[in-house]
Amino acid sequence: MIRKSIFFLLVPYLVFADSIELGIDRFFKEGYAIALDGKRVGLITNQTGVDGSLRSTVKLFVKEKNFQVTALFAPEHGLDGKIYAGIEVKNGATKEIPIFSLHGSTRRPTEDMLKTIDVLVFDIQDIGIRPYTFASTLYYAMEEAALRSIPVIVLDRPNPMGGLMVDGPMLEDKFRSFIGYINVPYCHGMTIGELAGFFNSEYKIGCKLTVVPMKGWKRDMIFKDTGLAWIPTSPNIPESDTPYFCATTGLLGELDLVNIGIGYTLPFKIVGATWINAEQFAAALNEQKIPGASFSPIHYKPFYGSLKDKDCHGIKIHITNHALYRPLLTQFFIIGLLKSLYPDQVTAKLKTLTKEKQDLFNKAHGSDSAYNLLLTEKFVTWKLIGHHIEERAAFIQKREKYLLY
Repeated sequence: MIRKSIFFLLVPYLVFADSIELGIDRFFKEGYAIALDGKRVGLITNQTGVDGSLRSTVKLFVKEKNFQVTALFAPEHGLDGKIYAGIEVKNGATKEIPIFSLHGSTRRPTEDMLKTIDVLVFDIQDIGIRPYTFASTLYYAMEEAALRSIPVIVLDRPNPMGGLMVDGPMLEDKFRSFIGYINVPYCHGMTIGELAGFFNSEYKIGCKLTVVPMKGWKRDMIFKDTGLAWIPTSPNIPESDTPYFCATTGLLGELDLVNIGIGYTLPFKIVGATWINAEQFAAALNEQKIPGASFSPIHYKPFYGSLKDKDCHGIKIHITNHALYRPLLTQFFIIGLLKSLYPDQVTAKLKTLTKEKQDLFNKAHGSDSAYNLLLTEKFVTWKLIGHHIEERAAFIQKREKYLLY
């Protein structure tokens, strides 16, 4: 009787999970794989490349008899996702297949890497924010493939923050870099397959592109709604909701003002420092009534990083309504209140920020206007929020023709 009751409790979840089919699932199930018959295949993937039953994309491709995988390509964090952000990924090999790094001495597949390849296939879970390098890796690969008339197939996956929320500043051309290569908002609300179509056309790459879309995914679904298992995309994106928090505190982390949970158990989900009054800061943020968000005091001690073993005090961010929540809006309130409540500490930190860190912040933000505001203005929140409003509205219209769902 107990077993039967448990079964009926689980049935709705099992049925719902089965209703979402990833690009990799449809690739083999619905005949897309026929296009690879007799071909030599290069596979750009990592640990997130799994089908709906958690079978590895690499293993599924390698065991196929109708085509041959002749090269694997690893993005930032490596083929197994264990390498920390910014650290070089080395080339390697399995018993028979070379593994080329696209985050090492080169970030583009070279002539030598592509000489044994007829088709490139991309299968990586993105997190939905501009300053995350997987989309840049795809862009570079598409450019190099187009130069050599090599077709590219993208196996689509969900945007973990859904396909409706668009938030944050755009990217100005002079701040274009590997951490943000295409002019889209900080949170763009597109899947990796939709992005591929967007920049293939808008940036006139002109590669022969095929996107294998998902089945059953809807734009209002955040990742937990899909019933799919989350595979950490990198060491500090361990859970399916972490992308929301990465978008909420990532810019702040580049400023080195505070600890944002990197080096602790809550990456991106907290904001703390030795000089913050946790209760005061949480109360001040809650008074702002930021849509979809609330804040509680937290006291903790990071295991590593600049504040290793220091007693930190600050806030934990809680998302109370994903449909209303806006990560960059929330982040700019946090930054503005830090500057208002603790002006001496913030000013001192900004004045000692290295040129390298300033540049990284500007590249992640997409312009230098935010940093200049922080240096010169006392009250910055609404001016930060106001960046690129018209440009973002224009993007939302432009992206319509590239949406697959």
